[in-house]
Amino acid sequence: MQQPEAYIDFYVYEDGVDLIGIASVTLPNIAYMTASITGAGVTGTVETPLAGMIQAMSLTMNFRDATVAAARLGAPKKHQIELRAVEQYWDTVALEKQLLMDKYVMTIVPKSINPGSVAPATASDANGEYSVYYYAAYKEGVKKWEIDPFNQICEVDGVDYCADLRKKLGK
Repeated sequence: MQQPEAYIDFYVYEDGVDLIGIASVTLPNIAYMTASITGAGVTGTVETPLAGMIQAMSLTMNFRDATVAAARLGAPKKHQIELRAVEQYWDTVALEKQLLMDKYVMTIVPKSINPGSVAPATASDANGEYSVYYYAAYKEGVKKWEIDPFNQICEVDGVDYCADLRKKLGK
C-alpha cells in the first residue's frame, strides 16, 4: 500500500515546453453547482449538487519575482499550462520510498496580476489569479479527472458524468 508523504518538487510549463518560474500554486477548487429543492412533500429545503455542472474555477500562482516568463502569463489571452510534480510515497509492503508523478493540465486566462513589492533582501511576492477553462489531473499517467465546461465534460475516476447529458442533447 502506498502512503503519500509530500511533494518533492514541481515545474510549471507553458505550451508543454517553456518553463515558468513559480514558487507555489493553489490548484482550482472543483465545486458543483447546486439547486435548492423546497415545496410540497419536502420538509424544509434540500440542496442538491447538479451532476457535471461546475462553478467557476480559479488558479492562483505565487511567483518569486515578476520575471519575464511569469509576466508573460499576464497577457490577456488563453494560456495552456502543465504542472508536473513529483510526490514521495511510503510503500508499506515493500518498506521503501517511491516517487510518483502528478500532472495537472489547464487552460487559463488571467484575471489579475500583482507584480508584488520591491524591498532589499526579499523576493517580490508577485502573484496572479487565473480563470480556469479546462482542468485535468493525472497520477502516473492515469487520468483522475477532466473538467471541460465548454465541451460538457465532467469525468472523475473514469466516469464522465456529462456523457448522458450530451447524448440526450444530441451531441
